Amino acid sequence: MGAVKDGEEMMLKKRNEELEEALKESRQREEKMKSELRRAWERLRVAEEAEERLCSQLGELEAEAVNHARDCHVRILSLMNELSQAHNHLHLHPVTN
Repeated sequence: MGAVKDGEEMMLKKRNEELEEALKESRQREEKMKSELRRAWERLRVAEEAEERLCSQLGELEAEAVNHARDCHVRILSLMNELSQAHNHLHLHPVTN
């Protein structure tokens, strides 16, 4: 009986060691995953900040583009008016040779 008990005890001890090793590996994997998750979270934070900056810059550029388009439109209307006045002047006062 002592040999059987010693055999069971050795088997339980071995199984306990295997479980402890599996637990250790599981904790290491967990720590690795936590570390990867923290790195991914940091990359996400950086990407979100970059997105906010880009959106802000895009908004500023859109506002500048609208202002520039308005200025161009005003200039085109002014040139069209000048051209019309010149055309009318030439029509009323033709150049003779």
